Amino acid sequence: RDRRRLRRAPAGHGQRPRRPLKLLLDTHAALWWLSGDARVGPAAAASLQSGANQVYLSAVVIWEVAIKGSLGKLEAPPGLAEVLVGAGALELPIRHAHAAAVADLPWHHRDPFDRLLIAQAVLEGAVIVGSDDVFDLYGARRIW
Repeated sequence: RDRRRLRRAPAGHGQRPRRPLKLLLDTHAALWWLSGDARVGPAAAASLQSGANQVYLSAVVIWEVAIKGSLGKLEAPPGLAEVLVGAGALELPIRHAHAAAVADLPWHHRDPFDRLLIAQAVLEGAVIVGSDDVFDLYGARRIW
């Protein structure tokens, strides 16, 4: 018997390494992740815990928390942005291009915060971390 046959390559051999994901936190995802809430989906939790990925906190999230908090519709810990940035999240400001891109989005959803977050995700090549499947209607990549 000829023992010089080819051997099976080890698992993962020949696969290209995955590029880090740009993860863009939705408001509830940011709040739940910060508090260690079990409602964060398993795929989202694994992606957020991976040191290979970049986690972004949009100014949209802070804006939504500020407005809804002042109306008594949402509770958030004080210094939310500082805590998340201190934990390693990168700040994503609202740029003119983000705001202008909202005009090109179909009207599947009327929430201005979500629409701006979708525009940011599309323009920045980011994956939205969020439970709301309305993001899927826009072709934005989402993980949960």
